[in-house]
Amino acid sequence: MKRHLAWYAEKGPEGLVFVGEKGAPFRRTSFGRKWRRARAVVGLPDGFRFYDLRHTGHTLSARSGATLKDTMVRAGQSSEKAALIYQHSDEERQREVAAGLDDLVRAERAKWHTDDPAHHSEEAAEG
Repeated sequence: MKRHLAWYAEKGPEGLVFVGEKGAPFRRTSFGRKWRRARAVVGLPDGFRFYDLRHTGHTLSARSGATLKDTMVRAGQSSEKAALIYQHSDEERQREVAAGLDDLVRAERAKWHTDDPAHHSEEAAEG
């Protein structure tokens, strides 16, 4: 991405990331041709749309630990509803979440099986 920005994008914070051959914004027709070619080069399936990158970005951002607000800022969104539309969860992520919960429960149970009297007094107070 850094190389693309340095070599091809307009300079400055308001510069376009993707610029046509003549320095103007892509037209829909020329962008479509370039997207199909780029998609083929990197091995993405034919049905993968440019817009799907937004979903991927949101999902990976959330998986990295970003908060909803972090994700909204990165995507330039002001609506939580809009941001949530782009976040997805798959079976792999659900397994990761389940494993994390399992680790927390096991760690907590291990605390209760120690000889620490503080845990036993808490247990008696609750019972």
